[in-house]
Amino acid sequence: MYRVKLKENHRISKIQQIVDAVVKDIEVGVFPKEKQLPSINQFSDENNVARETVEKAYRQLKKRGYIASIPGRGFYVLGKNRKRLKVLLIFNKLSSFKKIIYESLLAELGAKAKVDLQIHHYDPKKLKEILEEHLGKYDYFVIMPHFFSNAKEKEYIDIIKMVPAHELILLDKNLPQLKFPYRAVYQDFKKDIYEALSSSASHIKKYKSITLILPEDIHHPKEIAEGIEQFSNEKGLKFSIIDSIGSGPLIKDSIYIVTDEDNLATLLKKIRELKLELRKDLGIISFNETVFKELLDITVISTDFAQMGRTAAKLILGKECEQYNNPFYLIQRGSL
Repeated sequence: MYRVKLKENHRISKIQQIVDAVVKDIEVGVFPKEKQLPSINQFSDENNVARETVEKAYRQLKKRGYIASIPGRGFYVLGKNRKRLKVLLIFNKLSSFKKIIYESLLAELGAKAKVDLQIHHYDPKKLKEILEEHLGKYDYFVIMPHFFSNAKEKEYIDIIKMVPAHELILLDKNLPQLKFPYRAVYQDFKKDIYEALSSSASHIKKYKSITLILPEDIHHPKEIAEGIEQFSNEKGLKFSIIDSIGSGPLIKDSIYIVTDEDNLATLLKKIRELKLELRKDLGIISFNETVFKELLDITVISTDFAQMGRTAAKLILGKECEQYNNPFYLIQRGSL
């Protein structure tokens, strides 16, 4: 029995839904070359769809070179009709760091795959729209599952479950709540940042507090704050979180951990205006490495975005069902 999930009142016709489903199963090997397909009547009965709809879908499949009909015997698979894998990469937003991931993914895949890009803007409903439109048309869906802080976990978990497990690759954030085997390249935000700070404990011990600048509108994972708070508590440092550097006074003998570029620029400007000295009066750790931070001698904590893209590509090409904690590190410089 061959069942296809057909959606009623969907923007994609049932004919196209059938075509997409059969093409996908041919491409991934569910229907190997010379495999016999269900007859039109059998497909119609098993999927509760009009015979005419199935007939038109099979006609399109024949025209596109995926199947052939043999009089008196039925329909048979001719084989794959394309050489490259199709990958849909779905980011939460665009940024310079996402560009690094995208470019390293493309470089590692080379001519073996075609990658298209979509953005869900932290919105589970937008992700659902993207998946509804593209399911059945791609071999792999590489999803970055960062959502609004008030997004309901059950909602976005159910949406991600729309993707068949063997087609799903999670990027940057892991979701063990899925509770089925899937591929992933992720940051363990709480553990990674705790270990990164611990690696520089000898430089941090001269400070009395840690201030995390965490803008609400950037929707960073809450585990970042949890990892920093755990480290602060163990080292006897006062820990606080602010939304922006704002216009208030700076706290001397504090390390400012900055998660965005705007607040980093504002903080550096304010330090200059107040004639304070880095390392003497306060310290700075910035998220994510850039050339400018290297030139400004700013200590950074960062995951290896290029490696994340390369590992995702290897999961696609190798087809093994593995989960990798992406490398994360602290680069010690003059701001700490």
